[in-house]
Amino acid sequence: MRYIISTVREGATSESALEKGLLFARRLGLTPMASDVSEDWRSLGICLISLPISSPLVSSMFYELAVSTWGAEELEAIQRVIASNRFTIGPNVAAFEDAFAEYHRRKYAVMVNSGSSANLLCIAALFYKKNRPLQRGDEVIVPAISWATTYHPLQQYGLKLKIVDVELDTLNIDPRQVEACIGPRTRAIMGVSILGNPAALDVLRNLADARGLYFIEDNCESMDAEIAGRKAGTFGHLSTFSSFFSHHISTMEGGIVTTDDRELYEIVKSMRAHGWVRDLPSDSVIFEKRDDDFYEAYRFILPGYNVRPIELSGAIGLEQLKKLPAMTRERRKNWALFQKLFGGDNRVIIQRENGKSSAFSFTIILNPQAELSRKKMFAALRNADIGYRIITGGCITRHDVIKHYDYECVDDLPNANLAHDQGFFVGNHPINLTPQIERLRDVLDRAGR
Repeated sequence: MRYIISTVREGATSESALEKGLLFARRLGLTPMASDVSEDWRSLGICLISLPISSPLVSSMFYELAVSTWGAEELEAIQRVIASNRFTIGPNVAAFEDAFAEYHRRKYAVMVNSGSSANLLCIAALFYKKNRPLQRGDEVIVPAISWATTYHPLQQYGLKLKIVDVELDTLNIDPRQVEACIGPRTRAIMGVSILGNPAALDVLRNLADARGLYFIEDNCESMDAEIAGRKAGTFGHLSTFSSFFSHHISTMEGGIVTTDDRELYEIVKSMRAHGWVRDLPSDSVIFEKRDDDFYEAYRFILPGYNVRPIELSGAIGLEQLKKLPAMTRERRKNWALFQKLFGGDNRVIIQRENGKSSAFSFTIILNPQAELSRKKMFAALRNADIGYRIITGGCITRHDVIKHYDYECVDDLPNANLAHDQGFFVGNHPINLTPQIERLRDVLDRAGR
């Protein structure tokens, strides 16, 4: 089941919330199946209205960019946290971290409040390693296409970006160019798997190891993807994930750092919460515990942040993680249909699957040889009630923020620029999207004639 959560202003009754929610459901053309006003929520004027599992929750758009994947389990998890009266980071977050690490066969996982914060802590942690820490002015090789906060922590810590073009068919960093551009100041490689499609993670990690570099893996868009017999998000010295609304699992806001390195784990955990020692084990490898507990509870050893998640996110994450394999299977079924309908059309370029994609979305780049108008395509999509957007964050050098960076491009980034100028993506969800994908095919086919 899925739900509309209906609320009214303070002082109103839950019956008012019920009436409001039913009206909203009917306006969406949906038929509510039941209503539930729990005792815990009754006094707050909150009502849950259950809908068929395939029902969209927030819009009547025919083909959304993103939809909710929550059901009764997540709402019940929220209720349990409310009943516990413990909202700040606690046992639910810890349990989610353990389950997430186990799912990915990693030694450690640290949950934070976003994938962006996860990337920030990864870069920070490498500056505070005891041996071979990163230093300001060091160079990091990055792909030309990713989300903005793949890059921002590098700039914020004074690192120089060496920007490498992506492969046009995978949209991931070209590993051949990576090897060719490693120089004397290169200290790390940032591997990003774009929209569910694994980068050449095994190749990049082997290259990093052979050249004595750190491999940082931004897997925020590709949870549950696989390559070389392993999950994406398990190849980096540090790897990051996002659990934002539109991603493979959703914890409201959220992110995760995974690693197999005990020192990096403890640095990340300390820097997540102010840089203090309170959450670290008594046999810590990054500080020596003192006898005075009065001061130890507020002892700060690193210049950290406060990017902690809340208990609601941990509790929701536990339920979402249970559903992840089934949700990925549904995404892959939709991906197979998309490949079947678009794979033989020379007017467009779609992603070539590398390894086993978890199919975040469906990318389309208009083939320059076909001389199609993206503006015309967008108009057709809008008229057909189909959502679309830029591929990830587009090419980083095309954004105003690049003026604040110390960077060097290996070449003119022709593939990243083509994707920026002629590409877009549409959504993929863990439900059957056959009607949506078939309409997408029909709309673009007619617009491209």
